[in-house]
Amino acid sequence: MKILFSDSRAAEQNLTLEQQLLGGSDEVVLLYVNDPVVVVGRNQTIEAEVDCNYCRAHNIPVVRRLSGGGTVYHDGGNLNYAIICNSSEHPLDRDYTEPIVWTLQHLGVAASTGSRGEILVNDAKISGSASMVRRDRVLFHGTLLFDADLEVLDAALHGDITLAHKGVKSVHSKVANLKPLLHSIPDMATFVNAVISALTKYYSQQ
Repeated sequence: MKILFSDSRAAEQNLTLEQQLLGGSDEVVLLYVNDPVVVVGRNQTIEAEVDCNYCRAHNIPVVRRLSGGGTVYHDGGNLNYAIICNSSEHPLDRDYTEPIVWTLQHLGVAASTGSRGEILVNDAKISGSASMVRRDRVLFHGTLLFDADLEVLDAALHGDITLAHKGVKSVHSKVANLKPLLHSIPDMATFVNAVISALTKYYSQQ
């Protein structure tokens, strides 16, 4: 398993990179940090999920990804991961959160996987995820809230639910950042390095 970190902070570039890697043959974990952006699931109604007026006023772009799942907010305090691998006979039966949960536990965080593939710490969501299958390849990607601006997250993801119609609705949960639990990790750069080191150890044992 290759572990890559993207230097780009542009959401559209990183989502395109995910698709390029999905179309290849390498098994990869891609990590990246985006500038502030709202990313909407493939089958969602933007106005039902996003306060578009707030996002326009605060210069927060809204983009759509090709996978399903709910709407998420990214900023410089959020580390994104994408696990891209060859699929099995039943590709979505696999627990793709295992390496991420193992990594967090290795860093001293009591993380666990919830019923919808989210990652929880003290009953708060610190990671949401989505997935897609293309032929014999799987993309499983998610967020890790390290030091995100949770006030902006809440304001941006406050759409008009009456406009959802047939679109897939996000499931809202209590969220929290990891930074208060990681006393030896003061900033995102240190967190990224710690995650890469832990993932390298995890995959070396597989």
